[in-house]
Amino acid sequence: MGDVTIRLPDPCLVVMIGPAGSGKSTWAASWFERSAIVSWDDLRAVVGQHRHDLRASADALEVLELIVTKRMARRLLTLVDSTALEPSFRTRMRALAGRAGVACHAVLVETPERECRARNRARPEAVPSSLITSQLRVMTATISAIEDEAFDAVHRASDEAVVVVPTELYATPLAAKQQSEDPMPMRFGLQIGRFTWPGGSAETASRFRAIATRAEEVGFSSISVMDHFVQIPSVGREWEDMLESTAALGYLAASTTTSRLGTLVTGITYRNIAHVAKIVATLDVLSAGRAFCGLGTGWYRREHELYGWDFPSTAERYDRLEDALQLLPLMWGKGTPRFDGRTITVPAATCYPRPLQDHVPILVGGSGEQRTLRLVARCADMCNLFGDAAAVRRKVGVLREHCEREGRDPDEVTITNLSEAAVLGASADAAHRDGAVVGTVEEHIGRYRAFAEAGVQEAIVALRLDGTTAQLDAFAPVIEAFRG
Repeated sequence: MGDVTIRLPDPCLVVMIGPAGSGKSTWAASWFERSAIVSWDDLRAVVGQHRHDLRASADALEVLELIVTKRMARRLLTLVDSTALEPSFRTRMRALAGRAGVACHAVLVETPERECRARNRARPEAVPSSLITSQLRVMTATISAIEDEAFDAVHRASDEAVVVVPTELYATPLAAKQQSEDPMPMRFGLQIGRFTWPGGSAETASRFRAIATRAEEVGFSSISVMDHFVQIPSVGREWEDMLESTAALGYLAASTTTSRLGTLVTGITYRNIAHVAKIVATLDVLSAGRAFCGLGTGWYRREHELYGWDFPSTAERYDRLEDALQLLPLMWGKGTPRFDGRTITVPAATCYPRPLQDHVPILVGGSGEQRTLRLVARCADMCNLFGDAAAVRRKVGVLREHCEREGRDPDEVTITNLSEAAVLGASADAAHRDGAVVGTVEEHIGRYRAFAEAGVQEAIVALRLDGTTAQLDAFAPVIEAFRG
């Protein structure tokens, strides 16, 4: 294959344009799964006598539009195999994609007249020669006019490769170019939330240490773990290995030298708040001042049921979170003041040894715009916002508004974002694309550039680790591109 010339977002509606005999079906079958191709000819055979039964065209078109509508509603990559020489047909296809918020691309199939006619004559049910003549004439006019139509992109079919990428990665080459020419700085943290590695628990310690050590070497500035006691549904199965977070962080403190360490994030329902302060202070001492404290309201009811913990209402969990944001600095500060909160009373905030850091950074996980971000503006040093770059940009704006109301400089709050990532081809897990997770180094640079422009200062990356350092090494050029 030659250089990539056709790049398509997924989902996308692809409309092929070309006369009968131009090779549209052959080209489509070379690059698309059969289930993704909606062929007008095939549908003529369904509702008529054969694939080229022109008398069945209207009925076949009705079925085609129904199928495309249903596939667009499910945001499925779809290719329409038809001549598409009527402007009204192309307009209709763009409208079907537009209503579903899906990109619509055109692919022109420009084949010499002699070849079109030869292919048509070889068919069992050839279309009339006069129709080929008419289609070729219309095709010439279409080629001249197509750039003025409202397609998201127009391509020309060739023998070159076709690459289908998640929508979030589609525009990343341009953003990667911008990062190269006008770099923006951003830090990267590594989130380790799964331990299903070769060798099982007998090899967990050695693999965990090797991953953490290599993460520092390639430039990750923080390493975090989840605070869960069974694996969560969005990541894996309940019976998978899940390390207890505080013990895991203690091990990391002894295995690393430069990275900041903490949970993303500690569920406020699992431990007494004063106990959390003691844990974080201990981690800070043992890591030589590298701890951060991640906090969240806790959400996984099943975990509470399995371990016999109460699962308070959302309102009470937020009250506990607010108490924690106020109590923890007292526990780590001078003196032993009394604290009377909404959910906890501490007669004397006692925590020895104190953390080595003068101020242990507190990160709040969650993007709730009404209460979570308001608490961040009032009390936290960092926040972890969810979603793509556009969603993060919106929530950063909301956070700044809260900071202004609280009389706080919004630049005092560090913005982080957690997302999955895998570098294409770096391991078996990355063999196939999966949403915006799997991409090339260039695509990831472009993707994180968008996050940097949205206000993210630290991208926390849940790499698809296979128990080796392969993904860490593959991701290293992405970190290098943002070193500032």
